[in-house]
Amino acid sequence: MSIVKIHPEVKEVLSKFELPEEVGFGKVMAPIMIEADYANGKWGPIELKPYGPITLDPTAKVLHYAQEIFEGLKAYKTDGQGPFLFRPDENAKRFNSSAVRMAMPELPIESFVESCKVITSYCSEFIPPNTGETLYIRPYMFATEESLGIKPSEKFKFLVIASPSGNYFSSGSVTVGIERDAARATPGGMGAAKTGGNYAASLLSANQAIAKNCQQILWLDAVRHERIEEMSGMNFFAVIDGKLVTPALTETILAGITRKSIIEIAAAEGLEVEEKTMLIGDLIEDIKSGKCSEAFACGTAAIITPINALQESDDTQYKLTNPEGPVAAKLRKTLLDVQEGRKEGPNGWVVKINPPV
Repeated sequence: MSIVKIHPEVKEVLSKFELPEEVGFGKVMAPIMIEADYANGKWGPIELKPYGPITLDPTAKVLHYAQEIFEGLKAYKTDGQGPFLFRPDENAKRFNSSAVRMAMPELPIESFVESCKVITSYCSEFIPPNTGETLYIRPYMFATEESLGIKPSEKFKFLVIASPSGNYFSSGSVTVGIERDAARATPGGMGAAKTGGNYAASLLSANQAIAKNCQQILWLDAVRHERIEEMSGMNFFAVIDGKLVTPALTETILAGITRKSIIEIAAAEGLEVEEKTMLIGDLIEDIKSGKCSEAFACGTAAIITPINALQESDDTQYKLTNPEGPVAAKLRKTLLDVQEGRKEGPNGWVVKINPPV
């Protein structure tokens, strides 16, 4: 028996929902959501209920001190198979790691995973059927205590919403701006937590990058602006001398679940993988010389997205010799085959979701 209670109006709102022909990414919301509250040192009941506005006191701490965390994962349904969730336990662990950093209560792993399973089960008819299309699931938690005092909240709300979605990027490959001035995360800060403030810190640079016809930003370390860290919401990989290279994790880089999966897939397929300190100057020289043949972004939303060029603020570009290269293409295919149920992955990676009872 599920630990999630089902609101009596859920089936009615689902029966009235129609999936539009064009879904975009994160624009169409499923008509149901998961909700639970934390107070007096414990979590209350978890309920699946109709999607709708939530009420917050004007002094809710999240509105003033940004005590908030979130996750992102996908449910897949293609070729008449599924739906499947991809490694939800990893999202649950990272959610709790973020909670610890943000002085928030941990959520039991079972509660997180079961919430994602239940909302996926009830939304299974509304998952777009084409490869690369998914039900994007957004679990999040925020502080609700009514107080302007600067101290950790003692009340929180946990929600899970879902969005039938298409591809994150409309084009096959992206141009990435090198951010040499601003910083996304600093040593001792919140860079390894999935919290909204890290993303807010990237928005001004994102606007500047868009004005330069770049679709993403490559962030460097906050101290010397030399060491490659990650992109805005995605991890970074390059193929250098035939080897797959990615920045080693630090306290300023989010430990991506797609990143982790790619490393494991690549190793299983016999590709040499190296996690190391990557300097932007070295990478540029490797691109110019042709030693770096491919580079790509990866993440839950982006999956694996090839990079066609890195670009400076003065519009100087360093173009990859093989932007739609074989390594990224092969890894993307293998990853999607596992996620969408066409290929068996390691035990526990893919969770089959049963229809609602």
